[in-house]
Amino acid sequence: MRILAIETSCDETAVAVVEDGRRIRANVIATQLAHQATGGIIPEVAAREHLRSIDPITDKALRDAGVELKAVDAVAATVGPGLVGCLLVGANYGRGLALAAGLPFIGVNHLEGHVYANWLYDTEDVPPEPELPAVVLVVSGAHSDLVLMEAHRRFRLLGRTIDDAAGEAFDKVARLLGLGFPGGPEIERAAKDGNPSAYPLPKAWLADRYDFSFSGLKTATLRLVRSLEEKGPVPVGDVAASFQKAVVDALAEKTARAVAEHGVRSVMLGGGVAANTALRAEIQRRVAVPLRVPPLRLCTDNGAMVGAAAFYSLRHRGPEMPAGVRSNLPLA
Repeated sequence: MRILAIETSCDETAVAVVEDGRRIRANVIATQLAHQATGGIIPEVAAREHLRSIDPITDKALRDAGVELKAVDAVAATVGPGLVGCLLVGANYGRGLALAAGLPFIGVNHLEGHVYANWLYDTEDVPPEPELPAVVLVVSGAHSDLVLMEAHRRFRLLGRTIDDAAGEAFDKVARLLGLGFPGGPEIERAAKDGNPSAYPLPKAWLADRYDFSFSGLKTATLRLVRSLEEKGPVPVGDVAASFQKAVVDALAEKTARAVAEHGVRSVMLGGGVAANTALRAEIQRRVAVPLRVPPLRLCTDNGAMVGAAAFYSLRHRGPEMPAGVRSNLPLA
């Protein structure tokens, strides 16, 4: 089964063709550069950029896959969560394509897509599917969710951020340190030359809960930088490494505790922050079950993950997706 899948929840315009929920036939991504000057996403600008890019990106995805629209079995698009204006562009475009071609349309939960990125491959060798049940950590610019995946499309919420998401905290601290956007890769790059024990930044452990909190850490980092500025040049590497360690420790500790408590068969990561090598290494060090992480290009937003989630949505009927877009659509 071939699915043409569209992702426009934030600042990537992405279209893919995915076969049987696993094999990537095409995966085209246009990353918006208009937000680098502002250091953050302006929703109206992002929606206009999607409108400008989505038609040529779709054409390229079909060409790369070597198929015409009439050879596709269904059209899928993200319907939430995300920025409403951005979601409307992709969802309405997908519905229009499906209607014009007489194809079914599948609305997809963006966070579910990040989970199912772990099922994708584009090689001749077919990797084994992740083993279930699994603990899944989805961490991105807007989300930090820890869930128990009991079976396909059966998610039970364990914890989520009660304030800032991990990716958002990376973005704001990167801007504070004069680094680029998005902040995650910039912080990780700077941290390689720093001492993670240079500054003992606080971590909100929220005992007896799986929830996360990063607002206090962000404020503590701001105060640290301001105090260092009074003494001279800020040691960016040391601050970045100390901040990264605090975030990684919080995420890895809660994930490892959930694995031990629920006796799962694997751990999966998803979302842009899952590309962080320190996070991957720390979780792997703390758990005794296999760790599955998508390739770096599939950690950030992409259309292939939407196609995978759409396929399994058809195969394993579960909670129906909303007819319209929802900016706060939960995973569990």
